[in-house]
Amino acid sequence: MARVVWFDIPVADMDRAIAFYRALTGQELTRLPVGEGKETALFPTEDGGSAGCLFAAPEDEPSLFGSRVYFDAGPRLDDWLSRVGPAGGRILVDKTPIGNNGYYAYIEDSEGNRVGLNAAT
Repeated sequence: MARVVWFDIPVADMDRAIAFYRALTGQELTRLPVGEGKETALFPTEDGGSAGCLFAAPEDEPSLFGSRVYFDAGPRLDDWLSRVGPAGGRILVDKTPIGNNGYYAYIEDSEGNRVGLNAAT
């Protein structure tokens, strides 16, 4: 079965993007330089690792139409959606049911990326 092992979210302004995702997820991201003119900020996992990052590089541009990343919004999607606007983003598709599989929503982050949110309620 295929599973996601890593994701990069392209960003134009790392400080702004870190502030947005810190406000949205409630997590601290860890900065990590990865070469000349490139930088990442890692999303932590429960086991102390990371499953993805914000990625700033001259050759990458944020986009509403690239790959979609979905964050698990835990038990309550409404709580996450309430933080999108104040953090500098906007809701593109509001909370939408997925049959017996919970709900999803699409947001635009502070950098102009479309990001999915998924939750049980």
